[in-house]
Amino acid sequence: MVLKLYGHPLSTPAKLVAAVCYEKEVPFEFITVDILKGESRTPEHLAKNPWGKIPVIDDDGFILYESRAIARHIADKYTAKGPQLIPSDVHKRALLEQAISSEAFTWDRAAVPVLLETAYKKYQGLESDPVKVEELTKALAEKLDVYEKILAKQKYIAGDELTIADFYFLPAGSVIQSVGIKVIDERPNVARWFNAISSRSSWQKASTLSA
Repeated sequence: MVLKLYGHPLSTPAKLVAAVCYEKEVPFEFITVDILKGESRTPEHLAKNPWGKIPVIDDDGFILYESRAIARHIADKYTAKGPQLIPSDVHKRALLEQAISSEAFTWDRAAVPVLLETAYKKYQGLESDPVKVEELTKALAEKLDVYEKILAKQKYIAGDELTIADFYFLPAGSVIQSVGIKVIDERPNVARWFNAISSRSSWQKASTLSA
């Protein structure tokens, strides 16, 4: 049974899952859930994800939601396919866990408010508050200053090997770049790293998801 990915072409978390599938060479069927029409709140979808969100996967009857958990499941289960995105070495695995926690509690918490004030307001036809954007961007820049130091010493976010932690930065990072905020490009090590992961064919394919 081919893995089923329920999402929306505009959903960056859905693109994250698709990117990991492409990277791991795991075939999948993309099933559009039109969140703009409320399809994520239908009884059928709520039976898969009680929070009424996307993405969700059906992996041969195993239902899982939350994009990071899904990405990790795919990397964990399909070890025989594609690159090993979760290292088996105990020290490298610990560094991966460190990077994953850092992404969730530093990068994501600083990046999402910037997205809400810029991209999401624009999508809703609302005006961004330039003062607020400046404040939020400054807070994000402070986090990226730390990542700049980390990435001066290693190739990827968890060491010198590509892991799922790198993919976790792609959804927010790609939107931040698309709205013209230069915090990534202004830091050479961060820029080198982000350009490397965002230019991978897996993310490029995922970025062109269609209904």
